[in-house]
Amino acid sequence: MKRNFDLIISLLLLIILFLPLLAIAFYIKTNSRGPILYWSDRIGINNTIFKMPKFRTMQVNTPAVATHLLSNPEKYVTPAGRWLRKTSLDELPQIFSVIKGDMSFVGPRPALFNQDDLVALRTSKGIHTLIPGITGWAQINGRDDLPIPVKVDHDYYYLQNRSFLFDLKILAKTVINVIFGKGIQH
Repeated sequence: MKRNFDLIISLLLLIILFLPLLAIAFYIKTNSRGPILYWSDRIGINNTIFKMPKFRTMQVNTPAVATHLLSNPEKYVTPAGRWLRKTSLDELPQIFSVIKGDMSFVGPRPALFNQDDLVALRTSKGIHTLIPGITGWAQINGRDDLPIPVKVDHDYYYLQNRSFLFDLKILAKTVINVIFGKGIQH
């Protein structure tokens, strides 16, 4: 049921968002040098690496680490990137990862390929057996503000309590959090 829901909603969103996606792509291309999409190596189900697309919000020479690990992240963010990050619109291309099956709408957020501490903690609790999501229980309960052990505790709670209704609750709360910019580091 979850996979069918993901496919139906993804296809509907692509139809609805086709023109806004094109407008965002044009905005990125006219505001900075480099590609429109950034393909991030992420950890997927069973700790396999997959390429996750995002609208590019950083300069092309930015180191491939979590933003909070950069000494001065603001120097790398593009003019379009500030707005895309604030609104979470940079995440929209992940709809293609949902269609492909690398991601779901709801699940633990996929770790960067070099976040060994996060991957190890998730693996020790069996969280690595879940398909990662665009949003998840940890995202609606703190997102970028959570330390890794707390994120993993939220991911484990999701693993133990996942259901279609729980996913719908997470999706609804995600929309509210995005509208109000809750838990987003710019």
